[in-house]
Amino acid sequence: MKSNFNDIINSEKVVLVDFFATWCGPCKALMPILSEVKDEVGDNVKIVKIDIDKNNPLALKYQVRSVPTMMLFVDGAPKWRQSGVLQKKDILHVIQTHSSITA
Repeated sequence: MKSNFNDIINSEKVVLVDFFATWCGPCKALMPILSEVKDEVGDNVKIVKIDIDKNNPLALKYQVRSVPTMMLFVDGAPKWRQSGVLQKKDILHVIQTHSSITA
């Protein structure tokens, strides 16, 4: 996943990464919210889920200490990160703040 991850975040699109774990209750609560975000932003934003238990080196590299942790990458650079569950409107606001995308 590591080499592919660099390709993913260096996309021309804005990339929202959700670091999660299958055993995490708040992560499960975030799933339908991210689905709604995807419905609003369409193909303008790439939403990627990273299971920290299967991709521990990646979680360590980005210092993910709790899940869920979301990170927004623009042109391959991390522009924002937040741990915990956010509402759809808050996630959309973050995307709009750090990119030219409007939902």
